[in-house]
This record gives sequence, C-alpha cells and structure tokens, in this order.
Amino acid sequence: MKVTMIGGSGFVGTRLIGLLQEAGGYDVKNVDLLPSHFFNDVTVIGDVRRQEDIDRELSGSEVVVLLAAQHRDDVSPTSLYYDTNVEGMRVTLRAMERNGVKRLVFFSSVAVYGLNKHNPDEDHDKDPFNHYGKSKWEAEQVVAEWHRSHPDWNVNIVRPTVIFGERNRGNVYNLLRQIAGGKFLMVGKGNNRKSMAYVGNVVAFVKFLLESRTEGYNVYNYIDKPDFTMNDLVAHVEKVLGKHIPATRLPYWLGMVGGYCFDVLAWITRRKLAVSSVRVKKFCATTEFDARRMEQSGFRAPYSLGEGLARTLEFEFVHPRHDDVTFKTE
Repeated sequence: MKVTMIGGSGFVGTRLIGLLQEAGGYDVKNVDLLPSHFFNDVTVIGDVRRQEDIDRELSGSEVVVLLAAQHRDDVSPTSLYYDTNVEGMRVTLRAMERNGVKRLVFFSSVAVYGLNKHNPDEDHDKDPFNHYGKSKWEAEQVVAEWHRSHPDWNVNIVRPTVIFGERNRGNVYNLLRQIAGGKFLMVGKGNNRKSMAYVGNVVAFVKFLLESRTEGYNVYNYIDKPDFTMNDLVAHVEKVLGKHIPATRLPYWLGMVGGYCFDVLAWITRRKLAVSSVRVKKFCATTEFDARRMEQSGFRAPYSLGEGLARTLEFEFVHPRHDDVTFKTE
C-alpha cells in the first residue's frame, strides 16, 4: 500500500511511519516542512499550503494521511490556524483528485466539541472554544462537503483526545514531570476526568483503518478507556515510580486568578510561558469523550491506558536516555 503522510515528521507521524515500516507491506512517503528525526530516507520537504508541492508529492499514492496542523495554544497570528488546517485541507483534496487518490485519513480533534461537555460522541453538537478547534471543525466541514460530490471516496476522520507518549513534550508530559518531581499543584478537587490517548494505540488504530475501513465516510473519537481522574493519575504515577507524591491544592478561582496574572506577564514580556489562564481552564475541565464507536469497530488497543502511562514514565524518568530527540505539542 502506497501511503503518503502530510506532516509526518512530528510526534504521531514519526511513530506511525515506524509502525508501518515494521509491519511491512507499506510504501511510505512523508511530506513535511521539516526533516524527520528518524525517517529522512522517506521524507521530502513540502508545504501543505502550496498546491504545487502537494500536487507533485501525491503522484502514485493510494492513501493520504493528513497530519499537518497548527495546534499550539499560542499561535500568532491566529490566521495561521486557518491557513494550514483549513486551506491545507482544500489543497490536499484538490491534489488527491488530480492524482486519482481516493482514500484519506484525517487527524481532527475532540477540540471540535468544546470544553466541559458531557461525554460527547461523534454526533454531538460542535462548540469549539479556540481557533485550533474551530479550524479543525472547518476542515471537517470542507471534507464532508467534498465527499458529497465524491461519494466513491473513502474518508476516515480520527478525533483523538490529548495524545501522550515517549518523547512527547506537551501538556501531559509537563503534568507527569511535575507529579514525578514532587512539584505538582492540584487546582480544584481533582475529581475531573481526563480522557487521554497513548500514541502507540493511536498509530495502531490508524493502521487498523488503513487495512479494514476502506469504504465510506467514517468518523471516530479516539480515547483510551477507562478515563482517569486527576487523582487517579497522581496515584498511578506514585505506583509506577514507587514513591509518594505530595500535592498542594488550590481552589479553582485562585488558580484562574494566577493564570490571568501569567497572561499579563506573557503580554508584557512577549514570552510564551508554561502557565496561562487557558491552560488552567483546560487542566480543571472535564474532558471525557465517548469512544464506543471505536470500541465497536473491532479494533483492540495493544496497550491499556495504565500501560501507556507506565511506558512513558519509565522512558522519561527511569531509564537513561540515549538521545535528546523530543516533539513539542500541546
């Protein structure tokens, strides 16, 4: 199977390339603005916003996996979200049509539902609260409209929750590092549930879709169940690392005041800071999503959520590292 990834030099794409090459039977190409840390032999430099780049690189492909996205909380100007996430989708669809490619796997996000929704499934109302979520939802609408005039195409949309794993440097890693280092500050009561997804399971699900979902228009939330509460997460880190983790607690209102103070400081210094009101809000929000459609698809995740967390903790904080390759996400 000839698979072209767009934006595969990042965290998820790197793991997916590795999985497909290990499995065999895949001819993988990666098109990205940046070279790959591990797979430059299959990587070419290209921009999802440039029609000529994507037209050229999709020649001979059978399936496209679209990963390219602006995803950080602090992208500026905000028009970059739409240039990459929405216009990049239009560029990709035109290039697919010109090259006779009729299969697409697109990485969207549970951010399309918004915050503090009650366990939304794939048909839940969409209410994105930030430009990342809004641009992902717009991109989904673009491909849905396209599919109405191309009903013979196969589209698989994956809406993962926050993805974590070895080498990732995003919000989950920062949280695990704080807990493991005994510098953890719990904002709120800690009973809010946090849906998460281990990268090893996410890429296994994509491989499952490539091999078994070859027709129709399909949308899947991806979450590793059962969800952990923040208190569960702290207890699991304690168990894996074999040590007691003291945790200071702040009421939610005080945590938000602190977040707004950091917003002002970031504006004054023109620096990107680790703490912000948006991140405090996301930390305290219940981010629990329905995954029954994925669970009923026949896919079986190779790792439990607890195993994925343990693998990440051991890689990052127990075993000595042999390189400094990391991937920055949210």
